[in-house]
Amino acid sequence: MIASALRSRIESRPYRFAVGVGLAAAVILVYGILALGLVGQEGDPFDRIYAAVLGVGIVGAFIARFRPDGMAGAMFASALAMAAIAVIALVGGKHESPATSIPELLGLHGMFIVLFVVSGHLFKSASQERASGDRAGELNG
Repeated sequence: MIASALRSRIESRPYRFAVGVGLAAAVILVYGILALGLVGQEGDPFDRIYAAVLGVGIVGAFIARFRPDGMAGAMFASALAMAAIAVIALVGGKHESPATSIPELLGLHGMFIVLFVVSGHLFKSASQERASGDRAGELNG
């Protein structure tokens, strides 16, 4: 079912790039959580909160049924979740750890926010491309 839903969408170049950027962000995030520790020392329990960002993206993708307009919303929601976690980390004093400074914390979260926003914009572009293709087909048909 998922494969058939994706098959027609993958033909769009912006959709493929959006998937690539979104997956790259997710893989880097998982690597950061498991291998490095994103905030504070390695193994800091705070790092578990980043699973919420992945959850937002995954649940959003299924709710959207992988349609480009819905996927854009899922990526923007993931970016918003990452921004919220940055605020929580700052308010929680994670920048006071010897392993994490304010510039590191903001830079790291900013990188993920940018990746999710870029993916969202690419999905939005794929949605517009699909809508313009549908309109062209209606005019020709």
